Order: sequence, then structure tokens, then C-alpha cells
Amino acid sequence: MSLLSIFKPGLLTSKPTTGKPKPVAPPEVKSVAGPDLAVIQSQAREIILEAKDEAIRIKDQSVKDAKTRLEEIEAQARLQTQKQQELIRQDEQLNRARIGLDEETKKAEKMRADLVSKQEDLVKKLEKIASLTTDEAREILIKEVQKKSAGQIAKTIKEAEEKAKSESDELAKEILVDAMRAGATDYVAEFTVSTVAIPDEETKGRIIGKDGRNIRVFEKVSGVDISMDETPGEVRLSSFNSVRREIARVALTRLIKDGRIQPARIEEYLDRARQDVERIMFQEGEKLCHAVGVYNLPREIIAMLGKFKFRSSYGQNMIAHTLEETQIGIRLAQEVKANVDTVRLGCLLHDIGKVIDDIEGSHVELGVKFLKKFNLPEAVVDAVEQHHEDREFSSKESVLVYVADAISGSRPGARHENVEDYIKRLNRLEEIANSKEGVQESFAIQAGRELRVVVTPEKVPDEQLPILASTIKDEIQNSLTYPGTVKVTVIRETRASDVAK
Repeated sequence: MSLLSIFKPGLLTSKPTTGKPKPVAPPEVKSVAGPDLAVIQSQAREIILEAKDEAIRIKDQSVKDAKTRLEEIEAQARLQTQKQQELIRQDEQLNRARIGLDEETKKAEKMRADLVSKQEDLVKKLEKIASLTTDEAREILIKEVQKKSAGQIAKTIKEAEEKAKSESDELAKEILVDAMRAGATDYVAEFTVSTVAIPDEETKGRIIGKDGRNIRVFEKVSGVDISMDETPGEVRLSSFNSVRREIARVALTRLIKDGRIQPARIEEYLDRARQDVERIMFQEGEKLCHAVGVYNLPREIIAMLGKFKFRSSYGQNMIAHTLEETQIGIRLAQEVKANVDTVRLGCLLHDIGKVIDDIEGSHVELGVKFLKKFNLPEAVVDAVEQHHEDREFSSKESVLVYVADAISGSRPGARHENVEDYIKRLNRLEEIANSKEGVQESFAIQAGRELRVVVTPEKVPDEQLPILASTIKDEIQNSLTYPGTVKVTVIRETRASDVAK
């Protein structure tokens, strides 16, 4: 109930009057009824009490919160104090440790200086007692160690060789046989002599000419030697240069068919034959390149490769050798995941220096110099330069070119060797072995494919045999050129004998 509702409505208004308004007297406030006032007062007291209780409760809660927060702050302060004290303690320990370490370091430096000084004194005393310098003593010690460890070294070498052989022999044989099968070509031995059949003795006389005029002109212009006395019914043309010999053969064959053999016609036919042979060589060079899958080489290189048709090495035609080697090299490169194109070009061009006959030098040097004019890939030129191990191998492609060349050149029946060179090679093998200390005698057997070395038992112990064999093998590889392989066998034999009387 509102306070206004306890007042009567009439007390707040006055009736309208006529005339002058009369002053209105203030209303008379009457007392509120007893029960309503008591209720209001009771409610007011309850509200006040509740407000006081709430205020007390809020105050108590604030005091509790403040107390709790204060306790937390005090705890954190104590923790920080403990940490600070711990850090101070650790810092003091580190300082003490650092001081101790410095003292120990100084002691160690002093001890090391004392040891060095004592060592120098001992070395001087030992040198004085032994009458040896440090270098001399070191050399004696090294020799003793080598002598004692020779047996272990030989054992290690033997174990390594056996392991490598057991793991690689079969796989290597399969790869090489497969590559050789892929590169197999027809083979015909070639020499430095060509023959031309003549129909009768009258033709032989026309070739010789009056007072030998025709034959002298022919030999002078062609650069070959003509022999007619060894075999009836044919003329033999001899020259180390296969191209010249082929030009002479073609020209002489045509002259015999023509029948008019005289100096002017000889020169004419030789010029024509030279042009024809050059054209044939270029065609042969193209056929060789296309046979191994090489295209767009410079014409100068193709023409030079065509000369292989009339060039042989140890009786092996160079086109046949190059074709065979390139096919073997390609197959090997495919097997070992090497660059096939580099191996292909390296095998194709490796012997190109052999047909460069207008400049002095080895065929490797001449070939490298010639190929560098055409900006070929460096890896290809390196393979050509390294195919006889004149330089260390720079890539696995170079190794494959070397291997393919060795396979093609050393397979049975591929080549024949000049007798004088063969004898020189055998003598050189024995000279290499005989130059080693402790070797009594040596024998090159099996056409130079095996070297047997007999040592003096008193000078060479058993454990030194593998090392001696390896040393001889290395010198043979570095100083000789030979087909196939050379097996080195070192023999040590002790004999005892007596005579019964």
C-alpha cells in the first residue's frame, strides 16, 4: 500500500467557488491506520537488517580475500628469496670451482712442461747411449714393425683377394660374356701387303716399263713398294700405310685393265683412285657411325674414322675392332648404369689418333689434340686420353672404354703380334722380375701370359711372397702394353740333399 493511498482524495483538491477565491487551508493530516503502519515499519526494519547483514558478509569476504591474497604474496616472496639464496650459493660454488680449475690447469701446464723437458733429456741420453739419431732410430723401428707385420699384411691381402674373387668373379664373367656376345663381329687378319693379279708376263713387262721407268714412277707417286719376283701371276704392293696401299692397288688394277701403262696415265689413275678411296672412306666412316648409333658428327671426324677401313692394329682391322669395342662398351655401360652416350663416343673415337700420320706423337696424344678442335664433351675426350691408362681414370665411363678396348683387343684370335715386339715384351717381363731383390730367376711362359718367378729361400720368407707378386704386377701394368692379362707366380722352394757313401 502506497503512502498516498492512505490520504483521502478530497484533501488534495478544493471545490470551485465564485468570486474571489478564498485561501485554502492546509490539509489536516490524519494518522495512518495502525495495522498498515506496523507492516510497513516491520518491512523497513527487515530491509535494513538484511542490508546490514549483506554489508557485514561482504566485509568479511573482503577481509578473507585480502588475507588469502596476502598469504599468496608472502609465499611468493619466500620462494623468490629461496631462489635468490640458491643462485647466490651456486655462484659461490662456481667461483670456487673456477678457482680450483685454474689452479689445476696451471699444475697440468707445469707438469707437461716438466715432462717435455724430461723427454728431451731422455732422448738426448738415448741418442748418446745408442749412438743413433731420432730419425735413424725411427727408421729401424719402422723396419722391425714392417718385418713383424709382413705376415699379417700378406694374410690380409690374401683374405681380401679371396673375398673379392668369390663375390665378383661370377657376376663379372656373366657381364663380360654377355657384352662380348653383343659385340661379336666377323674378323679377318690384315697385314701390310696387298696383291694384284696379272694375266701374263707381257703385262708384267708393261708395268716395269722401259729400263724400269714405269715402276719407278708408280712407286714414287704412290709411295708403295712393288715386288714381282716372289709369286708368279701376281704383283705384291707393300706399305705400312694402308690407305696408300689401297690407292695403289685400285690404280694398278685399272691400269692393267686399260693396258696403256705409261708415266702420265699412272699419275692420272693414281689421282682418280685417291679420290675414289677418299669417297669410300667417308662412306665407311658414316656406316661405322650409324652402326653404333652416332649421328651428326663433323665431316672431318667421319672422314678420319673412314680411314679405319684400311688400317689394322696387330692384324686386326680397326673398323671391326672399333665396332666390336663400341658394342661391348655400350652393353657394359647399360649394365653398370653409366652414361651410355659418353661410352659410345669414347669407344668410337678412342683410336682416331692411329690414322693421323702427318704429325709425330703417340696415337693418344694425336687423337686428343684432334678431338679438342671440335668442342666435344670433356668426358669423351678424357675417355680417349685415358684408354691406355696414360692418365688416371676420371670417371667410370673412362674405365668402361678401357675395359671394352682390352676385351676386344685381347680376346683369342683377335690380333697377331710382330715377332720382334713379342720377343722384346717377353724379355722385358723377365727383366722386371729379375730386378727385384731376392729373385733368383724368372721365366715368361704361355706366350707372355704368365710370369714365373723363383726366389732365393734365404732372402725371401713365405710371408713376403704375396707382396713381391703384387709389386711385380704393378710394375708390369705401369710399364708394359700387352694383350690380355699377365699372371705373376712367385715360387719359393727349399731343398735338402745328402749323399750316402
